[in-house]
Amino acid sequence: MATALNQTAEAPTAEELIERARAMIPTLRQRARQTTLNGDVPAETVAEMKEAGFFRVLQPKRYGGYEMHPNVFFDIQKQLAEGCMSTGWIYGVLGCHPYELALFPPQAAEDVWGSDQDMLISSTYQPVGKVEKVEGGFYLSGRWGFSSGSTHCGWVLLGAINFDTNGGPPDMRTFLLPRSDYKVIPGTWDVFGLQGTGSFDIEVERVFVPEHRTHRAVDGFLCENPGQAAHDAPLYRLPWAQLFIRSVSTSSFGGARAAIKAGIEIMNSRVSSNTGKASKADPALHAALARAIAEISEMEQAHRAAFNELMDYAERNEAVPMDRRALFAFQSSNVVRRMVDLVDDIVKLLGGRAVYMSSAIIQPWLDLNAARAHVANDPANRTSDVLGTMAGEAPSFTFV
Repeated sequence: MATALNQTAEAPTAEELIERARAMIPTLRQRARQTTLNGDVPAETVAEMKEAGFFRVLQPKRYGGYEMHPNVFFDIQKQLAEGCMSTGWIYGVLGCHPYELALFPPQAAEDVWGSDQDMLISSTYQPVGKVEKVEGGFYLSGRWGFSSGSTHCGWVLLGAINFDTNGGPPDMRTFLLPRSDYKVIPGTWDVFGLQGTGSFDIEVERVFVPEHRTHRAVDGFLCENPGQAAHDAPLYRLPWAQLFIRSVSTSSFGGARAAIKAGIEIMNSRVSSNTGKASKADPALHAALARAIAEISEMEQAHRAAFNELMDYAERNEAVPMDRRALFAFQSSNVVRRMVDLVDDIVKLLGGRAVYMSSAIIQPWLDLNAARAHVANDPANRTSDVLGTMAGEAPSFTFV
């Protein structure tokens, strides 16, 4: 049976995986411009990430995965994003889906990985689909935007709300569909940043989705998922949303570091043709670079500490207090906007050298600005949850 594949192969260490990602930075940097122009990460890059084992970090061991600490996953993402933020972005999104699939009823994982443990899944959680409840499952139809990395995937996760709940509250679910049941619509990703993520629209024309290929948002929120009986490692007791929201903010660490390094390179060689002043003697630029380096380090330490704490709760089989979940979600929502501000302060001090698209600082700057548009990267969606949970109230937003 296919589920036995790769079970005996020795998994790489966390250090080996992170070093493999770091070694890819020069290659990703060389491909970054073409990735942007093509509007998609090259298939060659995705194949190399598969070969390196990156997509297996959060995948269940039953299907050849490594079940590693989430900080390993995020460390890999940061390295990849330093070479190309679009590549880091799709790794974060596609790489966290093996985790969510482990939360589905067990048959769903067998459907996807039973014959191919390298199979990738894209997503778009916009709750825009039309759902019809029928015996044994649902009919689903609609059109969704923002499915990053969709051309590289054979399955997709789609958000939609089931209103047919016998008088109960609406039921937000994620629906899992094979490639034969949906279309990836090319030409629907024309943006100023993160162009290479290939975040195309997905179209579905009334297809049947069996019950076992659905996952209820409330189960992920309560950490009471049907897949946990089959995949019982502490990892899968984490709140699903804590992983997902970080998957769309963590690539900004790599993007910001790329921008800082580019800023230092420009600083070391730039002399204003108008004033004759050398940028390397500019105290304001020095201060902007130093502040960016320091604040990124602080955010990274907070990120790492959050997942160490989350895993401590999971290993003790204890529920994560709601005020901690709300705080971690709020911290994540602020990361990208803080990165944008830090890099903005650097760019505006580099004069005309930072205007050209050939300048190494411009693409990460554009990517960071695009990344902040994601709903999970808007701190306005989190403020009331932080204050409310401190007062003992339930959060208003289930993605915590």
